[in-house]
Amino acid sequence: MKERLTRLKTIRKLIKTYRIESQEALLGYLSREGYAVTQATLSRDLKLLKVGKVSDGNNGYVYVLPSDEDRQESEQTIVQDFLRGYISLEYSGNMVVIKTYSGHSDVVATAIDSMGFDEVLGSVSGRDNCVFLCLREGISGADFLETIKLKIPELDD
Repeated sequence: MKERLTRLKTIRKLIKTYRIESQEALLGYLSREGYAVTQATLSRDLKLLKVGKVSDGNNGYVYVLPSDEDRQESEQTIVQDFLRGYISLEYSGNMVVIKTYSGHSDVVATAIDSMGFDEVLGSVSGRDNCVFLCLREGISGADFLETIKLKIPELDD
């Protein structure tokens, strides 16, 4: 978990520092920084960081990070999506059940996934009105509730 956070910070630093045109090049830079990751893991990291590719003006494309303003706007949209569908959150051990309004479970699950909680091992959207979360070993539902409230202060338990 900690390695992932430091790797994400390193990816941000590399994209800001170098002109990176491909995942292969980024994998090379990461390797020099001491990270051995697969292309699939890097793809997930880039998606989580919302990294895009833009024209460099010379018939090529380079990776860029979203601006702080874009990131804040995106995070606000994700939080609003969550709050629109959320009814309640309950837990037992490392299992969490989020009850949603009818038809909102996919949106709430996508919001949870988009927020990138390291505590969440995986999420499953129910057919209509609930989301199940499995938390990582050693993380309790109470721990997760504290963490999610940091991102969504409006959340009432």
